[in-house]
Amino acid sequence: MLAVKILIGILILFMIFNLFKAMMIMLKNDPNQPPMSKYIGRRVIASAVIIGLIILAVMTGLVTPNPRPY
Repeated sequence: MLAVKILIGILILFMIFNLFKAMMIMLKNDPNQPPMSKYIGRRVIASAVIIGLIILAVMTGLVTPNPRPY
């Protein structure tokens, strides 16, 4: 359970890093740099992996969601 939470935390940090990397490329507008879409795409893939991990963890019972209020 702790490993899943740590992995999700690392992926969130990876998303934030790629967000700022894309921002720096957008602000510099240097044609020699890789395209901004490369880092935005990495961010989208990381978010899809996070959602998949959360769904898998809930389905297997590693993580229990909060109960719904009545």
